[in-house]
Amino acid sequence: MRRKRKMRIGIYAFIILFFQSVSTMAGSDLYKILSLKGSWKFQIGDDENWKNINYNDDDWDRISVPSSWEDQGYHGFDGYAWYRTSFSISADYKNKSLVIKLGYIDDVDEVYINGQLIGYTGSFPPKYQTAYNASREYKIPKHIINYDGKNVIAVRVYDSEIQGGIVWGDVAVFVDPNPMPIDIDLEGIWKFHVSDNLKWKDPEYPDNSWENILVPGTWENQGYKDYDGYAWYRKKFKVPADYNYSRIVVLVGKIDDIDEVYLNGKLINPIKRLGEEGRWIETNNEDWNRSRAFYIDGNILKPNQVNTIAVRVFDGGGGGGIYKGPVGIIEQTRFVKYWRDKKD
Repeated sequence: MRRKRKMRIGIYAFIILFFQSVSTMAGSDLYKILSLKGSWKFQIGDDENWKNINYNDDDWDRISVPSSWEDQGYHGFDGYAWYRTSFSISADYKNKSLVIKLGYIDDVDEVYINGQLIGYTGSFPPKYQTAYNASREYKIPKHIINYDGKNVIAVRVYDSEIQGGIVWGDVAVFVDPNPMPIDIDLEGIWKFHVSDNLKWKDPEYPDNSWENILVPGTWENQGYKDYDGYAWYRKKFKVPADYNYSRIVVLVGKIDDIDEVYLNGKLINPIKRLGEEGRWIETNNEDWNRSRAFYIDGNILKPNQVNTIAVRVFDGGGGGGIYKGPVGIIEQTRFVKYWRDKKD
């Protein structure tokens, strides 16, 4: 066990140094506006009420973030625990895209802001799967933020062994100064099911029994470790009554490896088709790194009604699924302008 602990600590250090190096070389557009490092409220156990903004946590312990809870008095504790803290964001950022980074969490997490789930990584028992080596980075939906007021972050954590908690990395709120001006944001919780059935493209198909999955994010980090093959994503969304553009662009981020995208039952990326239902196929080495942007007729959308997007994915190995954004819908002229301005 001592050797295993040393190995994991070594992996943490390597991951941090590697991604710091990559970030420096890539010149990330995100910039930090608020550090969240320091003293957080902490309680072992598990109670869904602990996510609520008005929950009274006055009698909770305090521990430092980031740092394992074993190093702060909770020696040998494995199981569930929650973290809570609060922050304020100026209304100057109301039209900006905000992201929270929580470094590396051992092993599994769910993150809530003002009682609303904004993201999770790994899989809780009974389908436990660790994600201790995955960097946590979650988009904060604008509609849940109390600008110039109190905002509460609650982080639910499960640790199975060795170190536990928010253990390493930068913990802060960041802003994207030049986000793509998405009209209809489709990132967040989708329905998900492994296997393959072409009936799942139908808008009226009952998917209530499917599992939830966070988009974007690999399915390996969300309970489907080492799964290769077919899987489907589905999401229902409302289109505003006044959204009536003749040309739109549907963005589905980056997908590992191959995909078919259906909007209200219609295939919108017919250039590259998958194989027959359930058939194992060969993939192109570059498919996984290609951004999906589909230029289509806006009349496919149904304003003031529920619309359905379904994504059929085949993964031939390694990571799988809709792993990187942006994911959403944008009017075509604004999309073109965004890339022209970015190039200039």
